[in-house]
Amino acid sequence: MPPKSPRKGALSRPQEEERGPTEPTGIESDDPVLSSLCNQLNISKLVKVQTWQTYKRFSSDRSLQDNMKKIESLGLCLYIAAVNADEMTFTFTEFVKAVDISVSKCFNLLRQMDVNMDNLSTKVDSAVMKLKKKYETMSHLYQKFQSTFNDIFLNQPNTGNAAGSRYKAILEGSWTTYLLAKGNVLQKDDDLIISFQLLLCVLEYFIKRSPSDVLKEPYKSSVSGLSVNGPTRTSRRGQSRNTRTSRQSETDTRIIEALCKANECPVDEVKNVYFSSFVDFLDSTGISSMDGLPKAEVISKQYEGVYQRNKDIDARLFLKNDPSLKVDISESLEQERTPKKNIAGEAPVIPPQTPVRAAMNTINQLMVTLNSSCDEPSEILNLYFENCTINPKIKITERVNCLGQVFKARFATAIGQACAEIGYQRYRVGVRLHYRVLESILKAEEERLSIHNFSILLNNDIFHTCLLACAVEVVMAAYGGNSFQTQSQAETAVSFPWILNVFEQKAIDFYKVIESFIRAEPSLTKHMIKHLERCEHMIMESLAWQSDSPLFDLIRQTRDREESIDHPEMASAAQQPSQNNPTAADLYLSPSRTTQQSAGTSVPTSSSTNGQGPAPPQPQQRSTSLSLFYKKVYRLAYLRLNSLCSSLLSEHPELEQIVWTLFQHTLQHEYELMRDRHLDQIMMCSMYGICKAKNIDLRFKTIVTAYKQLTNTNQETFKHVLIRDGRHDSIIVFYNLVFMQRLKSNILQYASTRPPTLSPIPQIPRSPYRFANSPLRIPGGNNIYVSPLKSPYKSSDGLLSPTKMTPRTRILVSIGESFGSSEKFQKINQMLSSAERPSKRTAQDGTAPKPLKKLRFDDHDEADGSKTLSTDSKFQQKLAEMTSTRTRLQRQKSEESSNGVTKEEH
Repeated sequence: MPPKSPRKGALSRPQEEERGPTEPTGIESDDPVLSSLCNQLNISKLVKVQTWQTYKRFSSDRSLQDNMKKIESLGLCLYIAAVNADEMTFTFTEFVKAVDISVSKCFNLLRQMDVNMDNLSTKVDSAVMKLKKKYETMSHLYQKFQSTFNDIFLNQPNTGNAAGSRYKAILEGSWTTYLLAKGNVLQKDDDLIISFQLLLCVLEYFIKRSPSDVLKEPYKSSVSGLSVNGPTRTSRRGQSRNTRTSRQSETDTRIIEALCKANECPVDEVKNVYFSSFVDFLDSTGISSMDGLPKAEVISKQYEGVYQRNKDIDARLFLKNDPSLKVDISESLEQERTPKKNIAGEAPVIPPQTPVRAAMNTINQLMVTLNSSCDEPSEILNLYFENCTINPKIKITERVNCLGQVFKARFATAIGQACAEIGYQRYRVGVRLHYRVLESILKAEEERLSIHNFSILLNNDIFHTCLLACAVEVVMAAYGGNSFQTQSQAETAVSFPWILNVFEQKAIDFYKVIESFIRAEPSLTKHMIKHLERCEHMIMESLAWQSDSPLFDLIRQTRDREESIDHPEMASAAQQPSQNNPTAADLYLSPSRTTQQSAGTSVPTSSSTNGQGPAPPQPQQRSTSLSLFYKKVYRLAYLRLNSLCSSLLSEHPELEQIVWTLFQHTLQHEYELMRDRHLDQIMMCSMYGICKAKNIDLRFKTIVTAYKQLTNTNQETFKHVLIRDGRHDSIIVFYNLVFMQRLKSNILQYASTRPPTLSPIPQIPRSPYRFANSPLRIPGGNNIYVSPLKSPYKSSDGLLSPTKMTPRTRILVSIGESFGSSEKFQKINQMLSSAERPSKRTAQDGTAPKPLKKLRFDDHDEADGSKTLSTDSKFQQKLAEMTSTRTRLQRQKSEESSNGVTKEEH
C-alpha cells in the first residue's frame, strides 16, 4: 500500500510505539475453552498463563478474531506459548485434533496471525517450517505410495471379504512399516530421495512375502523361484557385510530392478539404501525374524514410540483419509497422471511434475552428464598436472579422499547414522563432476592465456576445495529436489551453506568459483544454475559479511591503498563496464587477504609503474576480486530496493535514487554495519530513514509487510537483528540504537536545502548465467524472440543438446505460407547457404551492413492469388526476409561474443 500523506516528526525520536502493545502481566484466566484445551493436552500452569497473555494481545486485532473461532485462536496461542517455553506435552496431531482443525488450516491461520512482526518468535517460525516441510513431504510420499502400490497389487473387492481384508492388511502393513523404517533410518531430517528409495525397499520386502495371486506383472513372475524369507537373523550374524550383500543381491535383484525401472530410479542407489540401511533396520526391529508378512500391531506399536518421541504428525492417518491431513490439491499437490500414447499428428501429453518425479529427472540428467566421467583425474588432467612446476596430483587426490571421509561423517550426523554410505555415494558423484569441471576450466584458461603451466592455480588449496564444494553442492541440490522447496521454503539439515562448514571454507572464497563453474559445465540444468545463483546471492547478502570473513581485511587494505585516489574502486564499482567476465583463476590470484604491493584500480597512477614504463596487466588484476564482488553486491542491492520501492513508493518515484544513495553510501563507507547482518536490513533502514527525513509517513510495519512479499525472504531478517555484543532484537530497535546513531548526520542532509549528490543507478546487465533454452530477442524486431529447439538430441558424449544436430535433423519452418513443393525448399537452402559468404566478408572487411527490412506479419497471401504481387515475387520477398533475419541473428551473436554481457531488455 502507498504511504500516507506527509507528516512531520523528529528524526531521532525512538520508534518503540510501532512495536505494538506490550504483553499484559495479568494472572491466568479461568476461561472454560482454554481450561478444556489445557486438560486435554496436559498443559502446565506456566504455559497456560502465557497462552492467555498471548491471546489477550491478539484479541486487540479484530480482523484476526473475525476470521477464526475462539477455540482456534486460543489453540494457536497455546501452541505458540508451548513452543516458546520448550514444553511440548503433546504431538502436533493431538493438538490439531483438540482444536478441531486440519494441519493445512493450522499453518494458514498461523501465517495470518503473524501480521505484526513481533507476534511470532523465530523459534516458532522454525518449528512451524519444519512441521510444514514434514507434512508436505509425507503428503507427496503417500501420494506416490498409493500409485505405486496400485501398480503392484491387485485389489479384488468383488471376490469376498477374505481377499479384501488381505489387500487391506498388505496396504496398512507396508505403509506402517515404511513409516517405522523412515523414522529409524532418517533420524534427523527428511531427505526426499532417501525417503522414496526406502519406500521401494519396503515394497520389495512385501512383494517377496505376498501371495502371487495378489501381484500384478512383472512382479508376479519376478517372485517365482525366490526364497521367501531369505537368510534368517541368526544366519546373518555370522556373515560379513560383503558376504551378506553378495548373497542377497543374487536373489533380490529382479524385484528391485523392476521397481526402479517402473519409477525411473537408479538401481545402484536403491541397492545401496537396501543393503546399507534397510537390512539393518529389519534386524534392529525384529522384522527379519518374523515369518511371512510383518505383524501390523507390532509394527504400529513401534511406530507409536517414534511418533511420540518426535511430537509431530501421525502419518498412519493417511490410510484413513483423516480430515486433519486433508490437503488442497490445487494449491499443494498435483495428481500424477500416466502419459497417454501419442496419436499421429498430436502433441504428447506431458504429466505434471511431482516432487519425486522432478527430483528423479534431475538426478537422471546429472547421471547422463557424468556417464563418461570418472572419480579419478582423467588423462588430460594428468597432462596438465605434469606440465606444472610442482605436480599437484598427489596433493589433490589426497585432499579428495580426506574430505570424503569428513563429508561421510558429517552427512551421517545431519541425516542419520544409517545413511553414512548413502552420503558417501553422493560425494563420489560430486568428485566426478569436480574433475570434469576442473578439466573444462583448464582448457578454457589454456585457450584464453595460451599457456600450459598452471602451477600457481593448481597448487592453490582454497581453489580446489571450493571447486569440489561447488560440485558436491550441485549434487546435493539435485538430490534435495529443488522444485519441492518452493512449497514451504524450508531448509534441510544439509542445505547451503552446510557444505562450507563441512569443508571449512569461507563464503567469499566459495563465491569466486561459482560463475566459472557454471560457464565450464554447459549441461547444468536450469534448476541447478538457479540454485548456484541463489547461493551467490546468499553470500552477497549475509554470509560474506560474517565476523570471521576475510572480506573486512580486504576492504580495509583496499581503502588504505586508495585514500589518495579520486575514484576509489568500491565507489566506482557499480559503474565500471564489464571486462570479459573474470574467471576463477583471475579471482583466486587476486589479493584476498594480504598483499605486498599496491594493486591497480579503475584509475591507474604513476606510482604503480615504479618508473619502469607502462604498468603490466598483473597489478590491475590484483584488485579484480573485491571490485567484482562490490559490483555484484551493488546490483543485487539495487534490484531488491527497486522491487521494494515499486511496492511502497509508487507515489514518490523521486525517492528511489535518494534511498539508493544512502544505501550505497552505507555499504561503501559504513561497511562495518554489515558485520553479522543482512543486506536487506540496511535496505529497510535506509528507506525508513529517508522517508522520515522527507516527512513521508511510512512505518516499519508497512515496510516489513511489503518486504515479506519479495522473493527469498526470511522473517528472521527483520525479527532477529544484531544490536551489539551478541544481543539481537527487531529491525526497529536496530534502526533506533545503531543505524540512526551512526548515520544521523548523513540522513539529516537529505532534509536540508543542499542535499548530497545522488549516486548513479547501477548498470543492470543481463544475467551472466544464461539458460540454454532462453529466448533470444531479435534487435528491432518489435518484440520478436527466437527460441532454440526444445526437443533434445542425444550426442555421442551423452549430453542432451539441441546444438548437436545435422542438416538432416534440422527443421525449416515458414511463417504465413505453405510452400508445398520440394523445389522451393531447395531454393531456400541454396539462397541461405549463399547468404553466409557475403556476411562473413562483411565482418572481415569491417564494412557496415545495409539496413535490414523488418519482418512483417500483418500481410498474408490469400489462397486465390488475388494479391498484387505474383507468386514468384512473393516467394522472392519471403526469401529475402528470411535471409535478412538470419544475417541479423549472426551479427547479433558476433556482437554479443565480443562485447560480453549486454544490457538486459525489458
